[in-house]
Amino acid sequence: MTIGVAGHDLVLPESLKQRGLPRSMGRLTGSIVEDLRLVEPDRLRRLVRVGAYRGTTSGLARGKLQANVVIVPQRFAGDFHKFCLANPKACPLVGLGRAGSPFVPALGNIDIRTDAPQYSIFCYGEFMHHATHIVDLWRQDFSAFALGSSLNFEPTLVEKGVRLRHGGISGPVPKYRTGIRSRAIGPFGGKLVVAMRAIRRCDVDKVRAITARFPNAHGSPFHIGDPSILGITDLDSPDWGAAIDLSDEEVPVFWASSVTAQEALKQAELAIAITASPGHLLITDVDAMVRKGTAKVA
Repeated sequence: MTIGVAGHDLVLPESLKQRGLPRSMGRLTGSIVEDLRLVEPDRLRRLVRVGAYRGTTSGLARGKLQANVVIVPQRFAGDFHKFCLANPKACPLVGLGRAGSPFVPALGNIDIRTDAPQYSIFCYGEFMHHATHIVDLWRQDFSAFALGSSLNFEPTLVEKGVRLRHGGISGPVPKYRTGIRSRAIGPFGGKLVVAMRAIRRCDVDKVRAITARFPNAHGSPFHIGDPSILGITDLDSPDWGAAIDLSDEEVPVFWASSVTAQEALKQAELAIAITASPGHLLITDVDAMVRKGTAKVA
């Protein structure tokens, strides 16, 4: 059974269809029918956890931090931690689990094994398959990291009148592998990846000021204008996502992307590594915007 709501699909798994929704989930379904975007983070995670929601998280839990997930064997955790700290613009570290523990209490009542709608599994640097949970793959020597996402600032940009032509808060952002190398630590390295948004020239200063308030979500732009400076030769051929044709009133604006971490995992060629799939992120209880005087989560 699939319920389409506000551009999102709510899928009821076979187990729930057979025995019926629990009373609390039934009340939740009613609120989702009204607007999935208004559901509280903890309830959204419960929907994901039972397999009832498997879609992208763009536009959900507005105001709350969404995070990419990276899971590596413990023996590589120290180097990956240092890699994130050495490349904070691309890999803003917002949460860190203890070795062997799938919980990240600093971010909320979260189970890292079940609370992202989709995971990507890598073996020896190669993508193998997607999974809706990783309970059966979890090991006592795994360490989990949560990295901020630029999806967090898009609702605020739209609210302030910034046009986002990749689909507003519901479409994929084109991403490009640059010619710039990230700062390598141990086996982790590779090229910096950036996300591009087409921004009207009249909005560039506004965008720079707004996104600077989201340091946990890559912050202000990494580069504005000529893509060749980043080693990008063709904006019509992104490495991820669909290309955007720039109008005369727009300029390309680039943000560092946490897909940089995925590139680092590929270079490291670990026997196994797991990430949240692009756009299928972990919804936390942490405020997305860092207000003046508020410390960064780490």
